[in-house]
Amino acid sequence: MGWDYYRILEIAPNSTDADINKAFRKLALRYHSKKRSAGDEIAAEKFFLICEAYDVLSDECKRATYDQFGEEGLKRGVPTGSQGSGAWTQGYSFHGDVKRVFREFFGGDNPYKEYYDRIDGDLSMGFGGLKGIGAKKQDPPDEKILWLDLSEVFHGCTKKMKIMKKVLNKDERTTSVQEKILTITVKRGWKEGTRITFPQEGDQSPNNIPADVIFILRDKPHPNYRREGYDLIYTTPITLHHALTGTTLDINTVDDRILHIPLTDIIKPGYTRTVIGEGMPLPNDPSKKGDMIIHFNIEFPTSLSSEKKQLIRFALPKHLLKTDAGADDEETASER
Repeated sequence: MGWDYYRILEIAPNSTDADINKAFRKLALRYHSKKRSAGDEIAAEKFFLICEAYDVLSDECKRATYDQFGEEGLKRGVPTGSQGSGAWTQGYSFHGDVKRVFREFFGGDNPYKEYYDRIDGDLSMGFGGLKGIGAKKQDPPDEKILWLDLSEVFHGCTKKMKIMKKVLNKDERTTSVQEKILTITVKRGWKEGTRITFPQEGDQSPNNIPADVIFILRDKPHPNYRREGYDLIYTTPITLHHALTGTTLDINTVDDRILHIPLTDIIKPGYTRTVIGEGMPLPNDPSKKGDMIIHFNIEFPTSLSSEKKQLIRFALPKHLLKTDAGADDEETASER
C-alpha cells in the first residue's frame, strides 16, 4: 500500500495551495532535526515523508498525476496517449534532499529565522523564544505626513488615508499590490508631531514582518495663526494712529467666531495682548483651551507733510521727540 501524501500533511484532498503550504510549514518545523530528540528515527522518517509529500503536492502536474493514478502511477509513470497507448510519462522519484526542500520553501537553511511568528504556537517554547534566533525581523517604519488645517484639529475630524501595499498571495510566497484605506480619528487639539501608528500595515513579504505605517501630524500654513503648544499666535498689522490712540480689533477665530478686542493701551514695538482661553483645546480635556496671543506689526507712515509734523510736535510731549542731542538742538533752535 502506497503513501497517502494528504494524510502525511494532515490535510484533505481538496486542500488549496495555501493549505498545503501552511501544513508543510507547521509539520516540517515540528519534526525538524533541531526540534526532535537526537536518535529519534521515527521523527526523522516522518520529517522525510513530509518533505516528499510537499514536493509532490506543491507541484501541479505531480499532484494531478497522483490524484488520478495514486503513488504507484506517479512513480512508475502513466501512458500519455488515449486508451493506454502511446508514450509513458517518466516516473517520479523523490530526490531525498530535505535541505533543498527547505531552502526552496523558506529561502534559506534556517526556517525559524523567517517564519517563526507564523507557526500556530508550535515553537512557543523552542529555539530561544521570540527573542532567540527564530524571531523574524520587522521592516523599518513607513512614515507619512498627515497635513491638517487648524480648524480640523480644533474640531477633530476623521481622515481616510489611501495606501498602496504589497500583500502575499494565496501561495504565501509571491506578492501583488493592493489598495487599502486606513481611517484616522483625529482628536481635538492634537499637537503637531503627534504620531498615529498602524501596526504591520506595510508591505508583506514571505521573509519579514510588515513595517508599521506611521502618520505624523503637521499643520498646514494658516494665513493668520500659528501654534505654540496649545496657544494660538495671531499677528495683525496696526497703524501708528491706532497704536497710539486705541481701537477695537475684530478677529476671526479658528472656529469661525468673531472676537471684538478693545485696545486701550499704547501699542509699542514688542507689545503683545493675551486673550485667555481662545487657543486650541487640550486633547485630554477639550473643555479647556490654551490662549490666543496677539502680536502687532506697527505700520509707520512713509512720509509726512510739514504741517503734520508740526501738529505732531504740538500734540506729543517734548520728551517723546528727543531721540538724540541733535534733535534737542533742532527743537531749541526752532523755539528761538
